[in-house]
Amino acid sequence: MMQQSWKHFYPVLLMFIALTAFFLAGGTLLSNWNMDPSVLLWGNAILFAATALSALVSLKGLRAKTGHAAVRSVYGSFMIKFFICVIAAFAYIMTAKKAVNKPALFTCMGLYVVYTVLEVSILTKLSRQRNG
Repeated sequence: MMQQSWKHFYPVLLMFIALTAFFLAGGTLLSNWNMDPSVLLWGNAILFAATALSALVSLKGLRAKTGHAAVRSVYGSFMIKFFICVIAAFAYIMTAKKAVNKPALFTCMGLYVVYTVLEVSILTKLSRQRNG
């Protein structure tokens, strides 16, 4: 089931690749919007890694025999992803001090929502297949 489940996460991988390509190629456009492409690239990479780790924990929970273990894994995966992103944002803000690129930081916050919605929709689909 594990190998079959990962194929459902290809949309997350494709989104990561497309966003990375856009952030690399659209440097001038992003600069016109007052966004630092390097902040967006790092934010996208951290969000992708956090989503992959979160999905791994959630998939493990989907294989659990009890509903309690599944719920714990979903909450645990949310906590892991959230705290990875909070720590990354805090590190960036403390490092950049007054040079924080707010438009890029808010864009990364939006990307967090997009990655989370995509992950939850995939996990919901997998859960229905498992229970159906």
